[in-house]
Amino acid sequence: MNYLLDTHSFLWFIAGNAKLSDRTRLLIENTDTQLYLSIASLWELSIKISIGKLFLKEPFEKIIPAQLAQNSIDLLQISIEHTAALIELPFHHRDPFDRLMIAQAQVEQLPIISKDSAFSAYKIQQIW
Repeated sequence: MNYLLDTHSFLWFIAGNAKLSDRTRLLIENTDTQLYLSIASLWELSIKISIGKLFLKEPFEKIIPAQLAQNSIDLLQISIEHTAALIELPFHHRDPFDRLMIAQAQVEQLPIISKDSAFSAYKIQQIW
């Protein structure tokens, strides 16, 4: 099965954070699972690092590629179709990064692994 990781799910997974549910951790670790991380997540992470809201144990340009490779996570690029889907997306959620990930999940028909309760207002499958 294919899944899209929300930014916090990715961060909690690579950090071994207990905030990630056991069910979710097992799903992410399952070798039959194909995981995607939106390029929007990398954009979000880099902004949070630059304004001092996020600190990583290693430099961004080192830890991110290493974790993607180590955990067989593919990057989901942003397409015109994804951005076009934003036009019709209701404003249940105001965060631009999350909105883009919701649009990507809809267009690509990917369940999204996220704890964000605002995601449940959209026509996507949310896993937690």
